[in-house]
Amino acid sequence: MSPQLAGVLQLTALIAALALSYRPLGDYMARVYSSEKHYRPEKWIYRVIGANPAAEMRWPAYLRGVLAFSAVSVLLLYLMQRVQGSLPGSLGFSSIDPDQAFNTAASFVANTNWQSYYGEQAMGHVVQTGGLAVQNFLSAAVGMAVAVALVRGFARSRTGELGNFWADLVRGTVRVLLPIAFLGAIVLVACGAIQNFSGIHSVGQFTGGTQEWNGGAVASQEAIKELGTNGGGYFNANSAHPFENPNPLSNLFEIFLILLIPFALTRTFGRMVGSLKQGYAILGAMAVIWLGFSALMMWTEFAHRGPAFEIAGGAMEGKETRFGIAGSSLFAVATTLTSTGAVNSFHSSYTGFGGGITLLGMQLGEIAPGGVGSGLYGMLIMAVIAVFIAGLMVGRTPEYLGKKIGTRQIQLAACYILVTPALVLGFTAVAMALPTPADSMTNSGAHGFSEILYAYTSAANNNGSAFAGLNADTQWFNTTLGIAMLLGRFLPMVFVLALAGSLAEQRPVPQTAGTLRTDKPLYAGLLVGTILIITGLTYFPALALGPLAEGLAS
Repeated sequence: MSPQLAGVLQLTALIAALALSYRPLGDYMARVYSSEKHYRPEKWIYRVIGANPAAEMRWPAYLRGVLAFSAVSVLLLYLMQRVQGSLPGSLGFSSIDPDQAFNTAASFVANTNWQSYYGEQAMGHVVQTGGLAVQNFLSAAVGMAVAVALVRGFARSRTGELGNFWADLVRGTVRVLLPIAFLGAIVLVACGAIQNFSGIHSVGQFTGGTQEWNGGAVASQEAIKELGTNGGGYFNANSAHPFENPNPLSNLFEIFLILLIPFALTRTFGRMVGSLKQGYAILGAMAVIWLGFSALMMWTEFAHRGPAFEIAGGAMEGKETRFGIAGSSLFAVATTLTSTGAVNSFHSSYTGFGGGITLLGMQLGEIAPGGVGSGLYGMLIMAVIAVFIAGLMVGRTPEYLGKKIGTRQIQLAACYILVTPALVLGFTAVAMALPTPADSMTNSGAHGFSEILYAYTSAANNNGSAFAGLNADTQWFNTTLGIAMLLGRFLPMVFVLALAGSLAEQRPVPQTAGTLRTDKPLYAGLLVGTILIITGLTYFPALALGPLAEGLAS
């Protein structure tokens, strides 16, 4: 079987698995977030945190809940790292330095999971399991809660209430993430991933001595790492490490976990707004971009240029032979079109155009299908922009899901789409202008510029993957990337929740013959075009200096 055919079969199997899970999971999540029933474990949690799950919140109160919970999470995770040397199960590792502890705390709470450290050489069992793994659940649940709040903004009318943040947070964790992650961990253990709390031990016999590895609860953390579109690896090699991702079957399963909830949330959206066709339109736009990027990435990496590529069957530099080009390409596209950031190959070693595809996937806003929760609300913001553009073309007041898109709504949507590019391009420009940050670059020229651009694109978009050639463990990068992660995560949420509140207060507008049908393929095509044009106008100059210049020169 040729590697190209194997890639097509993997993609086909992945699509089939996602299609089979789409309806039951999407409907289940709609019931979870619409239910008025509270399970007993959930009631215990509400009692401990002092929350009233039945109390409805307007958008400022909902936002305060998001920010307060996240601020406390950053503080607690920071403190855990700073006192790691005194904790049991630290494996003899010392406490984390202040700048790196801040960077890591901001990273995991913001669902970015950027890592400027070697996981197996820095973090003990308590920090890995009680700190980082816990935030993998909670940060994902926060994103889902914000997405559901926006959906309620479209579904409700003449009220500013968006639900209860604490109830949404607990339900998303207890009823959605925990059960699926539990099953996912069992599958990964069956595939060969490790799950233990062993200490440091020697493995293998190498020239000059043995290699030392520590064990850990890897399978359980790997499951929620992918399911919650987090991305932080237990080991430095991330999902290229055989303890995390042993074989092609586990690799395909991990890609499935990455895409599972973001795609299924489109059906949850359609179910909650009372029109499954609206969910299908959003799903169609996401799927077109994802399939297009997957096909383009495989074509780019399989292209034979010279005898070395022909012998290897494609661009195999930086890729695991266990997965090959197809498995690596599918993983790279899935992880950069979502906010996952996990890697099973090293994006810095991709071809010039291949590296550019990973960059562009993040710069789209990670909305195809995007992160858990963040992908849906990011796509809905773009849907509002697309409706507005369509309204301008026909001279009609734009409407979406029965809600008028007026001045306030379009201002909030515009602020949302401007935040991340401002962070990415601003920090990249400053880093390139100063002498010290450039010293962290392994490469010069276009590829070196791509390392810096990729780092801030990854941080501000809450992705977490890296180009691998950049030494980011410096005070400058730990601090600025941490700031970019926090601002890139929580500033857009301000505009999302404000938009949700303004929509929920409106009266529904009756549909007429002049109303744009947003549940048709024509609108889905307009939405895809809007996304590509906005991203192209924003990032094309920066991409031309980096991956495009490198690709054209090779």
